Amino acid sequence: MKVDLHVHTYHSGDSLSRPEELVYWMARRGLGAMAITDHDTIEGAREVAALAPGAIIIGEEIMTKRGEIIGLFLREHIPSQLSPRETIERIHLQGGLVYIPHPVDRIGASALEHEALLAVLPQIDLIEAFNARSLSRIMNRRAAALARKHNLLMGAGSDAHRARDVGSAFVEMPPFRDAQTFLRALSEGEIRGRMVGLLGRLAPAHARFVKRRNERRSQ
Repeated sequence: MKVDLHVHTYHSGDSLSRPEELVYWMARRGLGAMAITDHDTIEGAREVAALAPGAIIIGEEIMTKRGEIIGLFLREHIPSQLSPRETIERIHLQGGLVYIPHPVDRIGASALEHEALLAVLPQIDLIEAFNARSLSRIMNRRAAALARKHNLLMGAGSDAHRARDVGSAFVEMPPFRDAQTFLRALSEGEIRGRMVGLLGRLAPAHARFVKRRNERRSQ
């Protein structure tokens, strides 16, 4: 099955994607499962899961004091601005998995700082080795090399901030039921993907502009 591990909804401040759009593109791209990983909330994931029962991994892209960490298979929201270590502890306490997105992207402000990443390596479950919105394939190759160096499982995702980019990167892997069977299946997975085009890269900025404009009009 094909699994996209990094997707945003309109609950992220930099996305406009509605749940029904994401489910449509999920089916059109032939995905068997998809992780919804909004910034600092799981409300979007719950909404999409209601439309596609059994096919949605509840996730959250959490801004820690040192950069972003994704929690997968979450049951409860995890607040932002905790330390990386406490964020990881809260993910694991609810049976979730710790997923590090875009680990070597040092141009954006959101990547987990390198020193912080090294400090928590033993607690990491998987690393994003292919992000379709990375600035270049070189960064994805470096991320994969980092995962191999530390013997960590590798994931992939579109990081879609607009619905049509869903499935631009994914892991092809055996079916799974929960977090633990997911890890076993991922160990047999293969990463597939292509980089999104210019409009996909600009989607977060466009979404922020539209939301600010709408806020001003409603005042």
